[in-house]
This record gives sequence, C-alpha cells and structure tokens, in this order.
Amino acid sequence: MSRNDREHGREYDVVLFGATGFTGGLTAEYLAAHAPDGCRWALAGRNRDKLLRLRERLAETDPSCADLPLVHADADDPASLRAVAESTRVVATTVGPYIRHGEPLVAACAEAGTDYVDLAGEPEFVDLMYLRHHERARETGARLVHSCGFDSVPHDLGVLYTVEHLPEGVPLRIDGYVRASGTISGGTLASVLTVASRQRQTGAVARERRRVEPRPAGRRISTPSDLPRRSAKAGAWAVPLPTLDPQVVARSAAALERYGPDFRYRHYAAVRRLPVAVGGIAVAGAFLALGLVPAARRALSARLAPGEGPSPERRAKSWFAVRFFGEGGGRRVITEVSGGDPGYGETAKMLAESALCLALDELPETSGQVTTAVAMGDALIERLSRAGIGFRVVAVPGRG
Repeated sequence: MSRNDREHGREYDVVLFGATGFTGGLTAEYLAAHAPDGCRWALAGRNRDKLLRLRERLAETDPSCADLPLVHADADDPASLRAVAESTRVVATTVGPYIRHGEPLVAACAEAGTDYVDLAGEPEFVDLMYLRHHERARETGARLVHSCGFDSVPHDLGVLYTVEHLPEGVPLRIDGYVRASGTISGGTLASVLTVASRQRQTGAVARERRRVEPRPAGRRISTPSDLPRRSAKAGAWAVPLPTLDPQVVARSAAALERYGPDFRYRHYAAVRRLPVAVGGIAVAGAFLALGLVPAARRALSARLAPGEGPSPERRAKSWFAVRFFGEGGGRRVITEVSGGDPGYGETAKMLAESALCLALDELPETSGQVTTAVAMGDALIERLSRAGIGFRVVAVPGRG
C-alpha cells in the first residue's frame, strides 16, 4: 500500500499531543501562526478544560483557532492513542519523560502507519523503540522520527549540511562545537533526572540495539569521545557532551552513503574559560550521581514542576550556535547552525516544522525509525531556514 493510499481519508494532517504542557503550548502557538492555509491540525490531551483554555488563548491572536478541533488522548489509555494515530497523517508529541509515557503512542503510530515526531533526548527510549517497533513501522510505512528539537535537529541537520559542502566518496571528519544560553523547564528537568536515574538500563538497551542493528556494508562510522581539551580551531575549551546527538548523527551517516566510506563525528560544548569548563563537568557529574538517589531526585524535581518554564523575557535573551569543522578529500569547510532560545522557542519551531514537513512535503520514501536527516534532510533545512534558523558556510579555509 502506498503512503497516499494509506493516508487517504484521514481527518487531520497533524495532531499535537501534550499541547497543554509548557513546550506543547509553545508548539501550538507556532502552528497557529505558521501552519499553512488548508492544513488540518488538532490539539490533543487528556484534560479538556486545559485544551479549551489553550484554544481560547490561541484564538485571541488568530480568531480562526476558535474552531480548532480538540481530541481526547491519554498516555495511559492505549485505545485513545490508537484513535488519534488512525485519525491523522502525523502525530507530534511533547509528553515526557518518554521512557515512562511514550511507548503506547509509538506503538499506535507504528501499527497505524502514522508518522510520529517527538522531542526525546532519552537514549534508552529511542533504542527501546527501535527494538520494539522499528520492524512494524517498516511494514506499515510509518516514519518514527525521534529527537526533533534542540536534541538533535541542529546537530543532525548541521552535519548533513556540512557533508553536502565536502567532496563525495572520500573519508570525512567533522567536529561540532555547541555554544548556547538558556534555562530549563520542569518537563526538561524531569526527563534529565529520569535519564540520570536509569544509566544501567540505558547501557543494556544500547548494547542490545548494537547487537541486532545492521551495519553499513563496506563503510565505517565512528563517534569517538575524548578528554576535555583546548581547541585552537574553536578558540575554546572542548568538553565532550554526553548527549544523544552523536548517536543520531551516526545513524544518519550509516543510512546515507553521501557521508562517505569512513565517517567520523565528535561532539563538544565550546567553553571559553577553563574555570567554567571545570565547573560544568563537576555539575554534570554531580547531577548524574544525584540522579541515582531517589530522595535527591525528588528534591531536585520539587524545584521546578512540570508545566513551568522560563518567561518570554528570559527566552528572548537565549540563543544557540553550533559550529562544524569539516574536512575530507583535501577540502575543509566551517559551517554554523544558529538560532534563538534553544530549549523552548526554537525547539517548538523545530518540532512543528518537522511535523509539517512529514505531512505536506515531497520526501524520500523511508519507513521505520529514521533520523531527521534521513526522513526529511534538505526539505527540513529549507523549512527551518525560512523560519529563521540559520544554516550558513562560515569559511572555506585555504580558499580566497
């Protein structure tokens, strides 16, 4: 069955699940302002009163939102999730931590042949969904695309953009350096604490995925990590980031031959001052340690409740810039992906544009669990560029 045949007669193009949360509300606002005419989208959640209040807020700036459809869906009610998945072409979800609340919706989308996007930065969840639902999604034609926010769109698409400015068919080496300013929400804090508390489970699931996932024949993909060091080219201390991003980049590289026969990616935070770098490493280590202690997790969680987040004024001052240094075949290039508030404003934009891209754009035929670079690639880069996220070549060293 073709994708068009499968989706024929569906009521919606996009359903946003978790719309009443902090990031969900920002995503709803973005869709209200930027979904094109004729795009059929709906808000979904378990609390109808909150959905009604959100719709009223959207209608204050866009009166056409007064009739926006509201759909009941509960992460603990698989039947409601099946109904959502069967009603739409794409589901976008902000309901986390995903390892606790996410699988029933992934399963429903894989079964219904419905495209799915989320904001998961949780390696255990992404690997577990591959093990449990990738094959079924391939059978039904569903595209399961995790990590469609700051984790990991700028890095995944930034590497793709850099690769496209390097020669084909040669070994490629790319290093990414992240600079950002921003604060976190209660939902993000809950997800980070969940990841910290499940280090053993995360490792076990990662090993199982490596055991069963096919490797690209005749090609080598690596994402090595090293010790913090001073980077002359970045003009900063390079601190390896223990995030999902390098894994996402590696999966894109494994799926796309354009990344060459021997591809390496390294991922760092770029920190200008050594004391800040040392302090950041200490805080990260302490956070991982405290995440293993239930009482400490509860105390940290109490400091910022789910649904709470930075003010519009604070978000307006936030920013990110990821610079990529690539080389291969005798050519070097420096590129950059940049934007505003990484954790919320731009993350909501990335999630919404990913959903619209899957629903409305002509894209390569893919299915199963795939990355943003594999599923959407240049089409999503073009969308995000039009939406104000910068993709640019900074320099081609050695050329005038």
